Amino acid sequence: MSFSVIENGSVTSPACFQACGVVCGLKRSGAPDMAMIYSPRPCVTAGAFTSNLFAAAPVEYDRAIVASGNPVQMVVVNSGNANACTGENGLADAKRTAELAGKLMMLHPSQVLVSSTGRIGVPMPMDIIEKGVEMCVKELSPDGGETAARAIMTTDTVPKHLAVSLDIGGATVRIGGMTKGAGMIAPKLKMQQPQATMLCYLTTDANIERAALNECLSNAIGNSFNRITVDGDTSTNDTVLVLANGAAGNDEIKAGTPECAAFGEALQYVMADLAKRMVLDGEGVSKFVEVNIHGAASKADAKICAEAIANSALCKTAWFGADPNWGRILCAAGYCGISFDPSKADLFYDGVPVVRGGVDAGTPEADLVKVLKNREWKMDLYLGAGDGDYTVWTCDLTYDYVKINADYHT
Repeated sequence: MSFSVIENGSVTSPACFQACGVVCGLKRSGAPDMAMIYSPRPCVTAGAFTSNLFAAAPVEYDRAIVASGNPVQMVVVNSGNANACTGENGLADAKRTAELAGKLMMLHPSQVLVSSTGRIGVPMPMDIIEKGVEMCVKELSPDGGETAARAIMTTDTVPKHLAVSLDIGGATVRIGGMTKGAGMIAPKLKMQQPQATMLCYLTTDANIERAALNECLSNAIGNSFNRITVDGDTSTNDTVLVLANGAAGNDEIKAGTPECAAFGEALQYVMADLAKRMVLDGEGVSKFVEVNIHGAASKADAKICAEAIANSALCKTAWFGADPNWGRILCAAGYCGISFDPSKADLFYDGVPVVRGGVDAGTPEADLVKVLKNREWKMDLYLGAGDGDYTVWTCDLTYDYVKINADYHT
């Protein structure tokens, strides 16, 4: 790697960023439920949002701001209420949140982004939201990254945050990130430019032009969050935002340059690491499974096949039970709609042969069970139809997933 991981890094690892997390009363559990990220320096901003037609009000609000290209200095995030399917009132509440935060920090509302996560279809309790915004402004700190990561959690069991540093033209540049999401995870994110509930916030002190930041985020999205699935459901609120405040003092990073490539590599590392952590902390998850498809007729075909296997309830429950029932994997590949010759299919679990030429490879079942009992393992399916490859990161389906989601409303 051309970058280094910062110990206990977070969104406040890059210079001039502050953050916090507070308890304002949105969650009956009394857990932290509102976070804020702030930079006193204006930030170049890029974003990617859910493709769900029922996009939440904060998504609609943020899309417009990011598309405008205007500088941003703050993000306000609440957990406990998604502000989705709330109509015009929900959009007004998102704007009101930005207006209040902006007023307290002497910012224009267009310099404030907002996000929400939690139950869908419930009006926002704006008295609690307003109290939370006021609390956050008072608690902002250069050391507040970890508390912010904790405050955006819903069914997550651990906060997820990371930061790296790299050299760009003799200047030290840092990239920090935090994410949340454990269920309703199968992001299909689209870029604003050019084009969970999972929420991810990335900060950097890099001096980088907007076109370069968009280029890096677009590439990284395809190799991180858009490769994960916990349960196959795409949320109304999925959001990824990147804020770059230029405090590192490096020469401006331009699109298509070696400096842009180096920055993009580091950004992708942060995003991929956070994406994998989301799967590992998925609702009820006990296994992390990397699904690799090789030799499809095209990358698009490989993606279809990988996602069919990764989202198959029969495959996922077999993985939970460490049952090497490879017939379920071939079945999913066979019905996914792509073309290949079944007699050429080869399957491996962590390099151990499972299927050769479409039939049992003869490996003792006990050897396969041993692999599937691991916390993390990978499967490689070779189709022999071309040079299309694709990877999806997924998990098993457990009793606890059902229990969590059966009880989520009540």
